[in-house]
Amino acid sequence: MHKISWLLAAAGAAALVSVAAVQGVAASAKPASAGPEPASVLRFSTMTPVTGPYVGPASPIRGEAGGGLPWLLTSGHGSLDSAGHLVVRVRGLVLARQAPVPAALQGTNPFPAFRALVSCQTIGAGNTATVTNVSTANFKADKQGNSTINAQVSLPQPCIAPIVFVTGPTGSDFWFSVTGS
Repeated sequence: MHKISWLLAAAGAAALVSVAAVQGVAASAKPASAGPEPASVLRFSTMTPVTGPYVGPASPIRGEAGGGLPWLLTSGHGSLDSAGHLVVRVRGLVLARQAPVPAALQGTNPFPAFRALVSCQTIGAGNTATVTNVSTANFKADKQGNSTINAQVSLPQPCIAPIVFVTGPTGSDFWFSVTGS
């Protein structure tokens, strides 16, 4: 009888520990949201710097001129969701290490901040195809060309074929890198 009591006590203690563990996991689980998460509109793991015929205003992309000098980019990636949450991370976005970039500026980022610009094809007045570009505020960039942009933008509806640019700070109307490879 004593052995049976001991076994029941041990089984009860094990059950109690299991219930506490399950309740702990449930308590630490993410609370239910009010609705579904915003859908992913764009995820990208590559960007390309402004170079070749895209340097300067002669060959704009969606109305946006490339920077006046060629740039280099070590890496660029990010995401955009349907609610307009945009994350862009660039590393090594610097002026090219070649002419026509002045020797003193080669391999550096001369701007204290970058912005991101989302370009969407959308439907305008009279059911016409149009382009809408929306920009973020300035985000700090260092001399090595590293920056993380984490912003909310107001996307047009619909936002068809989005492209993401990294541009100069407010007041500079040109891009340094764009989604693509």
